[in-house]
Amino acid sequence: MTNDVQSSPLTKTSTTANSEIKKSFALASLMNIAESELSQLMTTSTLVETVSINYDDFTEGFLTCGTCLYTYDAEEHTPKLLPCSHTVCKVCLEKIAATAAIRDPASSGNFRCPICRELIHLPRGGIMAFPPSFLVNQLLDLVNTKRREVIPKCSSHLTQELLYCEPCDLVFCNQCTGDKHDNQSLLSSSLSSSSSSSTPSETLNANIFHHNNRDHTVIPLSIAIKRMSEILLYKAQQCVSKLDESSKNVLVEMRRLDQNSDLTFEDINRTFQEVINIIDTRRQELLNSAKRITEEKRSILRDQLKSIELEKSQLEKECDRFKLQVETREISRKINDLRHKLVSVDTMLDPKENCFVRFEHHRNSTIENIQASIKNFGAIRTSNTFPPHCEARVEKVSINLRSLLTVATYDYQGHRQKFGGDPLSIKITHCRTSDSIPYKLNDNRDGTYEIQFIPQKSGLHSVKISIFERPIKNYPLEFNVSEHLNPLCIYGSRGSDSNQFCQPTGIAIDFETRFVFVLDTSNCRITKLLLNQSNAEPFEFVCHIEGKEFDNKAATGIAFCQTSRSLLVTNWRKRNIVKIDCDGRFVGEFFNNELQEPTYIAVCPNSGQILVTDNATNRLFLFDPDMKLIRIISDFINIRTKKSEKLGQISGICFHPITNQFLVVGTKMLLYSSSGDFLREIYDPNQSKSKTVGRYCGVAIDKSDCILAAYSDRNRNIIQVIDSESGFLKFIIDSNEAKLKRPSCLALTNDHHVMVVDLGNDCIKYYRYL
Repeated sequence: MTNDVQSSPLTKTSTTANSEIKKSFALASLMNIAESELSQLMTTSTLVETVSINYDDFTEGFLTCGTCLYTYDAEEHTPKLLPCSHTVCKVCLEKIAATAAIRDPASSGNFRCPICRELIHLPRGGIMAFPPSFLVNQLLDLVNTKRREVIPKCSSHLTQELLYCEPCDLVFCNQCTGDKHDNQSLLSSSLSSSSSSSTPSETLNANIFHHNNRDHTVIPLSIAIKRMSEILLYKAQQCVSKLDESSKNVLVEMRRLDQNSDLTFEDINRTFQEVINIIDTRRQELLNSAKRITEEKRSILRDQLKSIELEKSQLEKECDRFKLQVETREISRKINDLRHKLVSVDTMLDPKENCFVRFEHHRNSTIENIQASIKNFGAIRTSNTFPPHCEARVEKVSINLRSLLTVATYDYQGHRQKFGGDPLSIKITHCRTSDSIPYKLNDNRDGTYEIQFIPQKSGLHSVKISIFERPIKNYPLEFNVSEHLNPLCIYGSRGSDSNQFCQPTGIAIDFETRFVFVLDTSNCRITKLLLNQSNAEPFEFVCHIEGKEFDNKAATGIAFCQTSRSLLVTNWRKRNIVKIDCDGRFVGEFFNNELQEPTYIAVCPNSGQILVTDNATNRLFLFDPDMKLIRIISDFINIRTKKSEKLGQISGICFHPITNQFLVVGTKMLLYSSSGDFLREIYDPNQSKSKTVGRYCGVAIDKSDCILAAYSDRNRNIIQVIDSESGFLKFIIDSNEAKLKRPSCLALTNDHHVMVVDLGNDCIKYYRYL
């Protein structure tokens, strides 16, 4: 329903006034509805009451001169404000003042207001001295700039404004459809566009239709059109802004293109100038060499010519002197001398130096090689990469581990790039501290790039990657770095099936065949596995190695001998060491009278030396490859007291893969030389102050002097990663998602993975530690 009210929507009213208007219109609306229809309406819908102001009525009432009935303007009919607060146009005031002067010349131009008849004194400056009506001028400006909207009305009910249902996206007339609007046929008959120019008011109350158990929000169609128009203009403005930004980016890219083109031209000119300089230098060297050789030859020939001339002048002088000689003997002697001189002169007939000087080069090969080299020298590199289509991916990242971030590049059409060489700008930061993280970029030359980095802190990180100084699709890419290091794979469970263990105690690796041998003590067997390249499933079951050597559940130590390509297994009940090949065939058996309870065993990969622990006597036995005893070790030097102490219970041993030194762990970590001499204790100065006393359960060391040791105390079981030189603890593998229960043995791979035998959980856990 539409109520035309003679009030201006251009002046702001208070909140209280608006609420009063809403109440009055709601009351008026309800008074026009029959009582029987009122209850039905209250249960079905609530009408939206609006205030519409007719443009012509508003102009006639507020923007028209009451005397001449002309609309105010800024030129002839300028509104003037009289002292009585009424407004009259300039033309009317001039006529009224002139008429008053004619009727009463003694009035000095005074006249009465045509509206309230109050006496108005004419100012000294005349009619133009009256102040302009500020309010009317403001209304004129606002009306002239305000968009005039068309209020659609029903063709059958000319005074009824059409309504719009937002959920149904439907226009209808409330009088045509009643309280329902599901009849589509009524829409065509009721929709018409009224050409009356008017400004729709704002909605004064929400209109909710309850139809088919569904809520319908209904508003006047004029307001819906206004809202949609505003949304359309807003979206259009957004598009224009985007287009402006796109134009700006294209201009920036063109400027960069010009800059890069200039730099490319400079590089080409500078590089080829260097080549020209090299050629010119070589040319000058050859010219100088030719000149030098020519001058040397010329000098030798010139000296020879001087010698000839000198010899000739001397001979002429002697001939002139002998013309007057009458002594025959003297003449005969001289003739004899000349005969000998003729022989020597014969050697002077040929020049001492020749005239041969020539520039030579291998025309068939050298010139062609130079041409080919110059032809292949340099290239103009460009790229079709479109940065907004390129994206970066990062896998799960953990603290202190080398992580990989992959960038894939695409062209404008979305096709994958097949070549590399794009200039990438990369910045990896910790979001909280803003610390930058160093990285290493590897171009795979196939359109992909690998970024390697090692985060030193946990928490949210951000990587910003740009190509051609333009951000890629997911810029910036945020990822979380976990503070926990969890296993990549857990193999096995408690039992006796193929993929099960019962109290596994040892593990050994054959790096050539990638076979892994797990000593399954309580099942009296060795499980043979194949190590593949998959992190998700790195182990593939091969077979079980069984035999009487593993009876009595007493086999506790296993090691692989690289030199003989065999396995060595200790049996503490039989007090022996059994040697078998990798397929389980028996090779030999070894005893030693001093060895009472052999538990752990390790073999040096280089020298083949064998180290065995005796937990009955807490001693170490060092054997040569033929199992001949070299040395028994039972003590070490305490660095604090400088005194010799007994080893105590030993829980792990291993050889260094390069230096042949070996580590012994128990409550301490001790380093010995390959001959068995104690070198030093490895400990972290920061950890030594801790009151918590723990114990090492297994140890391994890689080629980069990185020690991995299983450590247990009353609170936890972890893997420590230690620097062997300084003894400092780098970080720990806490295995938060799969806690270690009783780690017993460690084995390292060549690609920085560690296999941990968890005796408490009857499984093998596979971790990455770099």
